[in-house]
This record gives sequence, structure tokens and C-alpha cells, in this order.
Amino acid sequence: MDLAGTSQDTPRAGEPLSLGEIVENGLCIGCGLCRSIAGAGRVEMVMTPEGRERPVATEVLDRQTLVTINAVCPGTRIAGPPPAQMSDGALSDTVWGPVERLVLGRAGDPTVRFVGSGGGVLTALGQFLLSTGRVKFVLHISASRSQPMRNERRLSFDAVSMLEGAGSRYGPAATLMDFGDVLDRGQPFALIAKPCDITAVRNLARLDRRVDQYMRYALAFVCGGASDLSKSEQVLQRFGLAEDELTLFRYRGHGNPGLNRIETKDGRAFELTYRQLWEDEDKWMIQPRCKICPDAIGQVADIAVHDAWLNGGPAMEDEPLNSIIVRTSRGLDLFDAAVEAGTLEVKRETSIAEISELQSHQVRKRRAVWARLKGMAIAGRPVPYVTDLALADCAAQNSMAENLAEGRGARDRARRGRLGEPPAAPRVGKGDKQLKDELR
Repeated sequence: MDLAGTSQDTPRAGEPLSLGEIVENGLCIGCGLCRSIAGAGRVEMVMTPEGRERPVATEVLDRQTLVTINAVCPGTRIAGPPPAQMSDGALSDTVWGPVERLVLGRAGDPTVRFVGSGGGVLTALGQFLLSTGRVKFVLHISASRSQPMRNERRLSFDAVSMLEGAGSRYGPAATLMDFGDVLDRGQPFALIAKPCDITAVRNLARLDRRVDQYMRYALAFVCGGASDLSKSEQVLQRFGLAEDELTLFRYRGHGNPGLNRIETKDGRAFELTYRQLWEDEDKWMIQPRCKICPDAIGQVADIAVHDAWLNGGPAMEDEPLNSIIVRTSRGLDLFDAAVEAGTLEVKRETSIAEISELQSHQVRKRRAVWARLKGMAIAGRPVPYVTDLALADCAAQNSMAENLAEGRGARDRARRGRLGEPPAAPRVGKGDKQLKDELR
């Protein structure tokens, strides 16, 4: 099989993809920006039977709306960081992208370290931005107040609210479902989100100048993939619980990594270790878009943060610590100010070689994505238009045999429909309707 050239280097020549085509070809990550673009009355986000938040058009969308959605969707267009965001002294690595500073560090506040995931760095930065007046609010994800196993987008205006939203949240999250309303506030803000969410907002910045005017900082966690809600539902099944019994579903935190803890309305509590939660890789339930993600490491963020565990997994409870990748000049200014104020503590400098060991799965994925996309295109599937992310250079670090295996595997899976999804349709269930009403 020749992976050097394909007939489809853009999602589809001439015509934009419909929402259904984006979803059914496995390109959607459920960020919700299409809902914001089209309007809540025309597109709604639904929880599907597979446990994914997906857009459904409630009326036929006009061509211009679809063109705009295709231009911003992180499943159809994925661009790397513009050089103007970096200083002349920044390092640029083929796999890891731009680096202004690379350290192991943590939040200075012991409570933030304990409650947050890893070293609590993102929560601490959000609190610092609010307390210093650099932003008016932070857009991020937290546990749903009514359904704690699920996620909802939150606007935090103070440090207390930021801490309430601390901790990793595994599962679907439509962070950008009302992003137009966020911009309409006309106030400076920060975004803490998945790398693909930040990609979507950077895409929108090319069309809406308010993004660069008001979004002062974009902070990302290095992402291992967004899980389906069904992953969490498996945990409930393990304990014989129903979702409507829950008052708490904490994926991790209260330690590094901390326990997966569940509490019920009748006072019972259940716990799993991080390894117990993720021990069976066949049951990770990662969304299809994540398997072809060219930028799970947050190259378009100002600062990206990841766990400091060898090969991405803890052996046991560990010292609270994050690896902090400062990517832009703006991010470096924020990082230096936070360190000077004591909001962040630096343990030591690290290196590309070390973070490649700590996050070896991210290195493998970066080297695999070029061939996977070629294989999908050869199978006749639409693929995202990817620029400035050095995918071919990453693939060149593989052997020809490795690239052929990745390409053929993706081609075959695409032909069998394993890289796609069923048409988006809402689940039938009282709990899902309740959450939908709450998010409105």
C-alpha cells in the first residue's frame, strides 16, 4: 500500500461536511462549538447511547453555517501553533512542538495540590489569573451539580469556584456549547480545556477577532483521550449502583493520583485505585476522534500540563507533581509571575527526553497519526485538514514497516466502520433529559 499520496487531503473538496457526516465518520469530539455557531435552537447536544455528547441539527442547516462549522471544527481542521506566539529563544521539538520552558512543578498551596489532579497546576493558575485581575473569569469543566458522574461547563469568577472544579474529569464535555455567549460578555477570560477544545477556539479566532481580544490565556492538560460515559457506567455496574443514586463521583484527586471515589444519597461510599480504574485497556472506551488526534499534547495552548508518571501511569500514590510545558511568550510571562508570587513551585528543570519517557504513549501516537490519516483517506473516509504539526516528520521517526502497519490498520478499520460512529441520537432516560435541561 502506498501511503505517500492520497486523493483526499481536505475533509471534502468543494462541499462542507454535514454534522451527521462529521459525527458518523468519527471526527466529532463533542466540544459543542458547532452548537454555538449555529445557535441553540438549530443544533442541540445530546448524550448518545454510546455515552458521547454529540450535535444534532434540529433543522436543515444552510451551506454558509456548515462552511463556518467546518472551518472551526477540531475534527475537520487542526492547525499547529503560529510562530508569532513564540520568542526567538524557544525550543521546537519535532514531537513535542514549541517549548519556552519545561519544568517539574506543582501548586504552591498544599490544599490545591491535594484536591487537584497531579500537582494542581491548572487550578492554581486559574486562581492566580482571577486573584490578580488578569482575567474576569475562567471557562473550564467541573462535575455536574445534579449528576456528579457527568461534566458541565463552568464559568468561575473566584478562587473558591476554581477549587470546586478541580480534579480530572474523564468523560464527554461540551465545553464550547455556548462559546458565543462567553464572547458576548466582552470581558477578558481564560480557557482551561482539552487540546482539541483549544484547537477549535484557535480556529474560530481566524473568523471572530473577539477570541484574541478577550481570551487572554489558553491552558491545556495533555490528554490521553476522552472517555465515553459508558466507561464510568461500567464502574457503577461493578458496585451494582444506578447513576441517580450518586452524590459524588470523583475520578481522581485528593492525592496523586488519588482514588476514584463514589458516594451515594444513602451514605454509602465506594473506592477504586487509579490502576483498578484503568487496568483493562480494552475497556477504556476512548472516543474515535482521539485515536487520530495529532495534538493531544496541547501545542496550541499557552501552557500545557501533564502527569509526571513513568510511561503515563502511577505505580502507587506519588509526590504531587506535574510536568509543565510553557509554549508561548504569553504563557512564559504568566508562568514567571505565578512562580514569583508563590502560586507555583518549581521542583527542577526537565527535558524533552524525560517527558518522552513520562508520556511515552504520546510519543507513539504522534508518530502514528500521519499513517493512520493516510490509511483512512485511502479507505475513502474524510480526514481532518492538518497543518503545521509536523506529522510527516514524526512519522519519519518510525520504520517503513511501522508506518505501513499503522496505515493498513487504519484503512482496514475504516472500511469495517470501526473508526466511525452511529448517527447521533439521544438516549432515552430521565437523567439525560434532566442534564440537558440544566445545561440550557
